[in-house]
Amino acid sequence: MSDDTKPGLPSPLRRKLLMGMAALPAMSMLGRPAFADVPATSAVNTTGLAVTDSEVTVGILHSVTGTMAISETGSVEAEKLAIEQINAAGGVLGRKIKFIQEDGASDWPTFAEKAKKLLVNDKCAAVMGCWTSASRKAVLPVFEQYNGMLYYPTFYEGLEQSKNVIYTGQEATQQIIAGLDWVNKTKGAKSFYLLGSDYIWPRTSNKIARKHIENHLQGCKVVGEEYFPLGSTQFNSVINKIKLTKPDVIYAIIVGGSNVAFYKQLKAAGIDLSKQTLLTISVTEDEIDGIGGENIAGAYACMKYFQSLDNPNNKAFVPAFKKMWGEKTVIGDVTQAAYLGPWLWKLTVEKAQSFDIDKIAAASPGVEFKGAPEGYVRIHENHHLWSKTRVGRAKADGQYELIYETADLVEPDPFPKGYQ
Repeated sequence: MSDDTKPGLPSPLRRKLLMGMAALPAMSMLGRPAFADVPATSAVNTTGLAVTDSEVTVGILHSVTGTMAISETGSVEAEKLAIEQINAAGGVLGRKIKFIQEDGASDWPTFAEKAKKLLVNDKCAAVMGCWTSASRKAVLPVFEQYNGMLYYPTFYEGLEQSKNVIYTGQEATQQIIAGLDWVNKTKGAKSFYLLGSDYIWPRTSNKIARKHIENHLQGCKVVGEEYFPLGSTQFNSVINKIKLTKPDVIYAIIVGGSNVAFYKQLKAAGIDLSKQTLLTISVTEDEIDGIGGENIAGAYACMKYFQSLDNPNNKAFVPAFKKMWGEKTVIGDVTQAAYLGPWLWKLTVEKAQSFDIDKIAAASPGVEFKGAPEGYVRIHENHHLWSKTRVGRAKADGQYELIYETADLVEPDPFPKGYQ
């Protein structure tokens, strides 16, 4: 029994995750025709991965239970959509993708345990997984020890690079620093109140944010900084402090289900986000689906993708996603970045003409995905993606209105000087 069918999974999530995987027509701009000559398994799999003449097995490892399920369910859905489309377009080196799904259950030791199972027992050729940096840090030693390949979809703090990870989300220079520069320039913001959930990503991100605010933004200062355990629902005390300090910007990095309580309490306390600037790097359309658009309307988010993006790739992607998962589903930044994982892996395997992890790692730099819903992406030598930086403003209907984007792709720099 796969983890997403275990008893106890909240029924709305269970319904979403167990919807039938009806075959989708392959998008012509994304797929390639099936190979006429399928290369021999002995030639493309020299290290004992789960590859046969007709199938290749990959892993999906996300939280579909616990506080992070609100954020990670979309990643599971996006990865399954990509796999379905790739299979409809002929698979990878003529082989259909089979997936084994495991539930990290919003618990970091569980992520490590499940990662080991997928690599050692199931011999997965690649794993699409994790959301929080805590879960990624928990599985990283496992992937490096057993030489697996992880496609990690979440925007994160940077300060990491591994042969065994492809980071399909943004790092700090593409999101944290770029977003602060934008709010300082366009809003004249000088004072910032930093908030975050209490684990590595928000704390490290706010450490980077504080250094940028105090050392690089002239005349700017941090007037408060607080953290809350994952799953927290009580924010009235910090909201009162925000009302007293009157910061120009509330900089919020609260994750998972806590967002629902935070934004509802913010509104109940009379803080009007059309007047009080709030900039988040953690609330995508997936979280707004739980928060309620009316409770966050007016807030700004710095991401690289919004469901409302107007480009041909996204106009094909959104209907395909909704066809598989239901018209009421929404698509956020991490969901889109998760969708990139199987496609980038397929393209890299085809470039390397091998499923071997070392060959995949070596072939990854320069791989480009022209069918990305965000537009176009390319893997850098540091295993992060060249992507655009965008800012959106939340609307009452639960979508973001795009108000800013960089003209060009932003080069990833996971180790920016002066921020470590």
